[in-house]
Amino acid sequence: MTTTAPVVEVLHGAVDLHCHSGPNPFAREFDHVEAARDAERLGMRGILVKSHHHNTVMDLLAMKRELSEVSTPVFGGIALNAQVGGINPYAVAMSLRMGGRAVWFPTFSSRCHCENDHHGFPESDVEIPNRIIDVTGDDGKLIDEVYDVIDLIVESDALLSAGHVKPAEAHAIFTAGRERGVRRMIISHPNFVIDADPGQCAELAELGAYIEHEVGMYDPMGFRKWDPALLLEWIRKIGPDRTVLSSDLGQRGRPMPVDAFRRVGEELLALGLGEDELRQVACRNPAFLLGLDAERPDPVAG
Repeated sequence: MTTTAPVVEVLHGAVDLHCHSGPNPFAREFDHVEAARDAERLGMRGILVKSHHHNTVMDLLAMKRELSEVSTPVFGGIALNAQVGGINPYAVAMSLRMGGRAVWFPTFSSRCHCENDHHGFPESDVEIPNRIIDVTGDDGKLIDEVYDVIDLIVESDALLSAGHVKPAEAHAIFTAGRERGVRRMIISHPNFVIDADPGQCAELAELGAYIEHEVGMYDPMGFRKWDPALLLEWIRKIGPDRTVLSSDLGQRGRPMPVDAFRRVGEELLALGLGEDELRQVACRNPAFLLGLDAERPDPVAG
């Protein structure tokens, strides 16, 4: 696949909600500053950097001087895995009140992740203890700390991600989020790790969640090398108004996010996705979720 000018124009102002830049215990291809410089090539409005292990807001504060020299802003957040104490409202409060824009419920500490294979996840450069972090108790109901975290997300009008929890658990979290006033919710790679089908995702979208797919899995130079026709099928089933494209890149040996966005974006256009639809899923929807736009974008025509 080659890159042409139109896809660059369509993707100008994109927002990446799933960038795995470093520092990180997992080997990374680039750090947060290099990620921002890469995003600058596409005129990205912002990127959200994610670590499975720590609060990335602190990284960005330490890199503030270098990041100020790049036009694309970088935002951080916290993933509620064992390394931060699990479902820890104290850690969430610190992250959000110091500028964090996102909270991910357990990813590689989730029961769903731990009880399945690791799906080709990178190996850590250091030994990191882990344990299962459950979002529900023995009664099957969400634990109190989940509600405490949700209330903190509401306070900051931040993004709530279901992480790698099971679809039924994501449904419970999104239901609670909607009831308590969360405006920005997302579930990542439904057909990777969590195994959520389109019907389940449609139900989550009805609760107000956005369904995120990762160009790094559909790029021929990327991880899974899935056929972009599958991605288009997902977009058609859920609709561009509830779909987001992100990169999920930064792992050692994988492509730069902008290159993957370009290649996959061009293929989607060639397969019949409209330019306005591509802007909706890559630019407008994620801009709202990251808090760059105050309100949800208008639906795309058609």
